[in-house]
This record gives sequence, structure tokens and C-alpha cells, in this order.
Amino acid sequence: MTETLKSQLTSEETDPLLKKSTLYQEFLAEREEILRHKWLKSEEAGRDIGFESALVDWMINHRSQWKRDRTVR
Repeated sequence: MTETLKSQLTSEETDPLLKKSTLYQEFLAEREEILRHKWLKSEEAGRDIGFESALVDWMINHRSQWKRDRTVR
């Protein structure tokens, strides 16, 4: 991750308005799951599969169940 992106994410995550936003919190949780999925699939493949590939795979195969599990909480 580039330093610019890191600093942008850090400043966004500390903004009090964003911290209260349910939509933004949902986005952060989903992004975290996609990054975890990317790591697992990359380990499986023995190479970096890339964010876009991980995103598409996660959306097709896991997002529905993840959303259902989150609404149960």
C-alpha cells in the first residue's frame, strides 16, 4: 500500500463523522474481508492474485453469506 493511500485511510478512519457512519463502517468491514480473502487465495495459488480477482471471487462466492452472518449480529 502506498504511503499516500495509508495516510488517506488513516485520516478517513479518524474523522469523527466517518466513524459514526454505518455505511462507511460496513465498507471497512467488507474491505477487510476481501483483503483476507485475497491473502488466503494468494497463499493457495502461491502468488499474488491481485485485489480485483479476489474481489470478484469473494463477491460471487462469499458476500451473500457474509452479509447474512452480519445481519444476525
